[in-house]
Amino acid sequence: MNKMCRKVVTEPFDSLKIPPKQNLFAIPFLWLYCWIVTRKGRLKIHKVRMKGLKPPFLVLATHHSFTDFYVTPLTLFPHRANYVSELEGFELFGEWVYRQVGCLGTRRFISDFALVKNIKKVIDRKGILVLYPEARYANVGTNSKLPDSVGKLAKMLKVPVVVLNMRGNYLQSPLWNLKIRREARMEATITQAYTAEELAGAPLADVQKNLQALLTYDEYAWQYEQKLAITYSKRAEGIEIALYMCPVCTSEFKMRTKNANLFCAHCGSQWHMTQYGKMELVKTSADYRALNRGVDFSHIPNWYEWERFQVEQEIEAGHYRLTQKVHIEALPNAVNFIDLGNGILTHDESGFSLTFTEYGEKEEKTLVFACESMNSIHTEYDYRRNGQCVVLSTQDNSYFLFPKEHGFNTTKIQFATEYLYERKTEKYIKFKNFLRTS
Repeated sequence: MNKMCRKVVTEPFDSLKIPPKQNLFAIPFLWLYCWIVTRKGRLKIHKVRMKGLKPPFLVLATHHSFTDFYVTPLTLFPHRANYVSELEGFELFGEWVYRQVGCLGTRRFISDFALVKNIKKVIDRKGILVLYPEARYANVGTNSKLPDSVGKLAKMLKVPVVVLNMRGNYLQSPLWNLKIRREARMEATITQAYTAEELAGAPLADVQKNLQALLTYDEYAWQYEQKLAITYSKRAEGIEIALYMCPVCTSEFKMRTKNANLFCAHCGSQWHMTQYGKMELVKTSADYRALNRGVDFSHIPNWYEWERFQVEQEIEAGHYRLTQKVHIEALPNAVNFIDLGNGILTHDESGFSLTFTEYGEKEEKTLVFACESMNSIHTEYDYRRNGQCVVLSTQDNSYFLFPKEHGFNTTKIQFATEYLYERKTEKYIKFKNFLRTS
């Protein structure tokens, strides 16, 4: 990933820069390109309560894969839009290009007040703002919990809210193995969830709940219902990063894949991923036969959520702690990554701490990220073919952390981050309520 730059640029990204509208001359070529790219997935678009709707409005979309960025413009045709995008895209494709297609730059899982201001500017000039609130691709084809800030943003903007729920984008190119599955087909349903008047009259809690329901999806359940066969011979390879714990012997990080098979290197249990996305147990030791633990592990999201529960139990028992030597690549802007060498990452019940030497400095420093400040974490399964990494961001920099030791798994780190946030904020809310009533 290290780019050779003649000059290392350390200035932070200008997050206050007003986002331009999509380039009027470029947009026809963008629509054409999106149409060509989505033809292989035989994209079908369904519209609900969209007739007569004109800008300004807010669009909240599910986030499956990079293909989302090709589907979304077609669902909004013939309107132009602005899109919230992470800075890696700006760095990869160039800031000028990304701004011409209407992108607003941000860092994931931080409180970005400059972004909120720019979103408001887009809406005030009667534009369309597209936000992917999950802020990451789907690990196993299911949605993430909607941040509480989404409902608040919708209420603040006081414009119609549109929800875009896509199907098949994950199945075509899952995060853990980006090889295109040509048999996967795609659908998109775009729905006006609220008119401006309906939004104004709806309680915030109801808005949040309704938006969460409209943004819920399960790609493997949909695949099985549709009897959508994916015959790619290596269709299971890479899924061991998401399904990192054996449900038979409960060993961690011993799962391996080959072709359409997933197996445990510790106990020898083996599963076959069928053409319809089911995990069939085909081999297990008699010593571990008392298995199923009340969970249908043939459904991949069930396996994934079972792992989440194991992490939560580990935290409650006081046993969770990660200390890892990591290689650090910093992204302060839309120009270049900066190699910062190695550092130490620690994750425990208080949150993250990262000890390293900043570019141009001689003394080590430690950045602390409290668990209540992060509702989740930016994770990558094979970032630009450099393997797993997690990303910790401040307002002015993002630190991409690649493991140098065994025992690092992005899925487990994500589970722990989300649970520690929920537990901490829940306790904080209970404490505030106690103070109010005492």
